[in-house]
Amino acid sequence: MPEKYYYFWIDFFSAIFPLLFCFFPLRNPVYKRWKAILPAIIIPGILFLVWDNLYTGWGVWNFNPRYLTGSYLYNLPVEEVAWFFCIPYACIFSYEAVLHFVKKDVIGKNQVYISAVLVISLVLIASFNIERIYTSVTFFLLAAFLSWVQWGWKPDFLGRFYVAFLFILIPFFIVNGLLTGTALDEAIVRYDDAENLGIRMGTIPVEDTFYGMLLILMNISLFELLQKRKAPEKL
Repeated sequence: MPEKYYYFWIDFFSAIFPLLFCFFPLRNPVYKRWKAILPAIIIPGILFLVWDNLYTGWGVWNFNPRYLTGSYLYNLPVEEVAWFFCIPYACIFSYEAVLHFVKKDVIGKNQVYISAVLVISLVLIASFNIERIYTSVTFFLLAAFLSWVQWGWKPDFLGRFYVAFLFILIPFFIVNGLLTGTALDEAIVRYDDAENLGIRMGTIPVEDTFYGMLLILMNISLFELLQKRKAPEKL
């Protein structure tokens, strides 16, 4: 397989299996909810593409042409643009799958304590690393959005989101590991470590986990809002 298609195939395989399994015979299968899924993917996707385009232009990260087809949208390779639609779809499907198999809200009211610890930790780390743009902006934005969801909106799905996110992290680390150089001679996405904490989980900058969490929380929040679902047992 030519190297220039590596990022393309990562996108493809990230989306194809959830797409096929979305027809799994649930009482309310995922494919029947496109009116909620599409805006939940597209709206955060546009916001993150603007963010991504700016950071690429500023050199916060860049993309290795060795693994790209060579087509770009502004500063971004088309494979990166596709990532913001393939991965959120896969995550929404994974969230629904977790709710199907784990029907009980095992966290319940304790979600508020998890949110509080996360928000306080994110704000403290961001405050001590203002000069690191990837760290500070990502952590401040996630803290702000999570605060609004937890204490502004006060939905009933946040505890289930935390459980689902733990499962989502498994494929997320696999995909992100490939993008950052795991099992490859060079990384597909290359970071300027002056703009992050310099802490890696294998090859993955620790900020990527929270960047991904912000994107996925936006996707799931919109998905839930557009469905106005009151309980997961309706699956």
